[in-house]
Amino acid sequence: MTLEATLLIAAAIFSVGLYGAISQQVVVMVMMGLELMINAVILAAAGFWWFLAPDPSGQVLLMVVIAAMTLEMAMGFAVATLLHRERETDMTDSAADLAG
Repeated sequence: MTLEATLLIAAAIFSVGLYGAISQQVVVMVMMGLELMINAVILAAAGFWWFLAPDPSGQVLLMVVIAAMTLEMAMGFAVATLLHRERETDMTDSAADLAG
């Protein structure tokens, strides 16, 4: 597999995630689209690391990004759970007035 193929796969995954995040109204589905988009960025970064400069600092950076993504998804699911418990719905339209 070449760098071009890796980046092409990452672009395809990012496109699917972008479509999923924009077209859905259910909070969990939007979060799944965002997850795909972040995974595509991680794949592209890993491809650049592997093909251009295979040194261990690239692996450390990818692990930090994966840890941040895990924390972001945990917080997102907490908000989705709160939204479901408070409003008995899981649509993004009802999440607009959650501030405060």
